[in-house]
Amino acid sequence: MLYYFDVLNYYTWVSDKITDQIPLINVWIVIFAIVVLLCFLTGEITGNYSQTDKLWSLMPIIYGWVTVACFPFSARLWLMAIMVTIWGARLTYNFYRKGGYSIVPWKGEEDYRWKYLRELSVLKGRIRFALFNLFFISFYQHFLILLFSSPFLVVAKSGKADISFADFVIAAFMLLFIVIETIADNQQYSFQRIKRGLEINTNKYIISLDKGFLTEGLWRYARHPNYAAEQAIWICFYFFSVVATGQWINWSLSGAILLVLLFQGSTLMTEKISSSKYPDYENYKKNVPAFIPYLFKSSK
Repeated sequence: MLYYFDVLNYYTWVSDKITDQIPLINVWIVIFAIVVLLCFLTGEITGNYSQTDKLWSLMPIIYGWVTVACFPFSARLWLMAIMVTIWGARLTYNFYRKGGYSIVPWKGEEDYRWKYLRELSVLKGRIRFALFNLFFISFYQHFLILLFSSPFLVVAKSGKADISFADFVIAAFMLLFIVIETIADNQQYSFQRIKRGLEINTNKYIISLDKGFLTEGLWRYARHPNYAAEQAIWICFYFFSVVATGQWINWSLSGAILLVLLFQGSTLMTEKISSSKYPDYENYKKNVPAFIPYLFKSSK
């Protein structure tokens, strides 16, 4: 027992020394700079610009557990890191089953939207798209990941390690939205496999198959239920910092706000592509909301 406490005290002393000598934010910045450089160079060398997509679900987990390593006795940080790990593990698996990863790390399926953007006149040309890759795909997206993960930093700085009932309520809502996102992704995945003839089920998604895009399941109530749930997850995550600081507004809110704005832009581009491919998509847009289902109106 004495040995256990000696080891525990030594670990605490080492953690405190690391935190004092190398501020946690500096560790985050070093990690951020390395992955930005790697994603940019790999994208330019291989021509596959989904390198940041591969790390999207992994970086918050890394930031979370690095923070826990520096503040190992904060129960709130442990809960936050566990919730982010659940989120990341699910999203990583979803990306993997769609072919996003490969045995060769820099290969894998590229997001179809990058191909669409490469064809835009404003981005056409090697130099133009390289700059877009550097400043938006690699730098801005990783900076956004850092920002919406930043409640970890706010909670660590607050010094309030005790966990409360409010923390468990936040975690419960995160789990709820993770489940909703999982259901939505599974429905879309199954629909795409049936559509491509990879999964045979003659009684499933008959209406959607006729239209060419998914309009059933959760997609009957919102055009992007997975996007809606993803935004809700990180809005919930922000509230851990609210509980820790006792303040409704702090700087880490910028991450959740910018993430919501990113999804607005991503949705506009995705729907522009869908409208050009499927004649009935504009009618779908008129009758079904993008993210938040109608409370008093059933979708057609």
